[in-house]
Amino acid sequence: MRILTGNDLATGDVVWWTGSDWSRHVAEAVDVDNHGEAIGATEEAARRVNAPYVIDAEATPEGPRPAHIKDRIRALGPTVRPDLYIKPADPAAGSWVI
Repeated sequence: MRILTGNDLATGDVVWWTGSDWSRHVAEAVDVDNHGEAIGATEEAARRVNAPYVIDAEATPEGPRPAHIKDRIRALGPTVRPDLYIKPADPAAGSWVI
């Protein structure tokens, strides 16, 4: 499985390609197969995402799990404060204020 990730251009948040849009939740990512680079180039040109790239992932019952530790950290958030992890069911997850 291959999934597409990048950073939201407006907020800098880590985002994942869902097949039609971007999500902050890796569980919503879809397999882009061999189309990831083309999708990323199109989305970057439209200025919706910054520095998109394709990564390997494995399918799990909870959704895709990035194969590399770097991308697992990007998917879950900070490693020092588990209370800061992004939880898909959290209604406040889309309204962070820094």
